[in-house]
Amino acid sequence: MLVRHLREEVLEANLELIRRGLVIYTFGNASGIDRDLGLVVIKPSGVPFDELVPENLVVADLQGRVLEGDLRPSSDLPTHLALYRAFPSIGGVVHTHSRYATAWAQACREIPCLGTTHADYFHGAVPVTEPLTAEEIEADYERHTGEVIVRRFANADPLEMPAVLVAGHGPFCWGKSPREAAEHAVLLEEVAALAYFTVALDPAAVPIPAALRDKHFYRKHGAAAYYGQPPR
Repeated sequence: MLVRHLREEVLEANLELIRRGLVIYTFGNASGIDRDLGLVVIKPSGVPFDELVPENLVVADLQGRVLEGDLRPSSDLPTHLALYRAFPSIGGVVHTHSRYATAWAQACREIPCLGTTHADYFHGAVPVTEPLTAEEIEADYERHTGEVIVRRFANADPLEMPAVLVAGHGPFCWGKSPREAAEHAVLLEEVAALAYFTVALDPAAVPIPAALRDKHFYRKHGAAAYYGQPPR
């Protein structure tokens, strides 16, 4: 069996989505990549999460050719592949239709950084893509979904902003591993809910100052991070 360890990581990431209430029925998917082998493991299309086992996950290459698996891969595979090709620093991708993040995506509104909880994990407003054109929707829709995300990140670091809202669709998140991608999906839903309630309480709420945003983000991320314990 190809990439057994990665299969287990991707299975755990998929199960984390349902444990955290981010998916219902067969909504959503998680994947991971072995960069040395150039192989991607992803959830099969339409299979309930509680039926997943490592053996029925699908293995594909970066061109989308299925190399192992009896089931069809997630229909979102071309989106995941576009992100892996464009963002060499990431090792996992997650897509959900979680309630609050999807509401912001449907409103075609970025999630503003209104507090330090948000800034701890996302360096600024979570961006929203431009809408896909009719031509992009009609032909290679899932590939074009990935490409519209990549265009939105032309001048952004995907590790400083490990999430995006696809306009009218929903969130995609990523990380250095499938587990981290799933964690970012959980955190995105939390900050999406906090922003929703903040704006409901005060429609005039404004983002926190850049100095406070940067302090909270960089004390947890980057070379100068000091939050938590040093590696042993």
